[in-house]
Amino acid sequence: MRKVMWLLAPGVAVALAAAAPAQAQSSKSRDRDSTSSRSQKSDSKSSDSKSTETKSDSKSDRTSSAQANPAATAAGGAQPSLLGQFGDWGAYTASPGGRKICFALAKPAKASTEPANRPRDPAYMFISTRPGEKVNNEVSVVVGYGLKSNNDAVVDVGGAKFAMYAQNDGAWIKNAAEEPRLVEALRKSADVVVRGESAKGTKTTDVYSLKGLSQALDRVAQECK
Repeated sequence: MRKVMWLLAPGVAVALAAAAPAQAQSSKSRDRDSTSSRSQKSDSKSSDSKSTETKSDSKSDRTSSAQANPAATAAGGAQPSLLGQFGDWGAYTASPGGRKICFALAKPAKASTEPANRPRDPAYMFISTRPGEKVNNEVSVVVGYGLKSNNDAVVDVGGAKFAMYAQNDGAWIKNAAEEPRLVEALRKSADVVVRGESAKGTKTTDVYSLKGLSQALDRVAQECK
């Protein structure tokens, strides 16, 4: 409480002395009001703190949810809709920014690291079609860690190897002209192996089952013409 200094003549001081009890009572009342106000502010700060914690927890939950749901990430943050599950592959559609996309997605059937048991985020492969960009069957791999710069990942399928351009935790075919041949090999084979190396030197090998991929790609083509 801000203190106020009063300069008074003797006569005025006597007059105010008589009224002092009432003023003291009034001062006590103001102090109680001030204390109550501070208490309310304290409660408000506590509530705001709890609200901030709740928002933080909610953000953390959303981040964890995104990591646990690769389809949402592949959909560019939009809510994906499952068109159908075909063997190990799901066919999805979404409209990030109002632009319709469709994709087939799967997680590795087997995954290993060297050295063993190194932590990483979820890995997955998806093949997307984006009619608005005239993109058809674009193969993408997310490996779950930052890939080593200037070092290609490799996709091995049907006896053929395809170099994959690496950026951050994703990889795309280096030679776009080879993509139709890669997709054809994926349709005909039983599995595909993806090998990569992290920025810290950890090597990974992910094996994807290709059971149901052809049907998933057919459903994608039907949805996104």
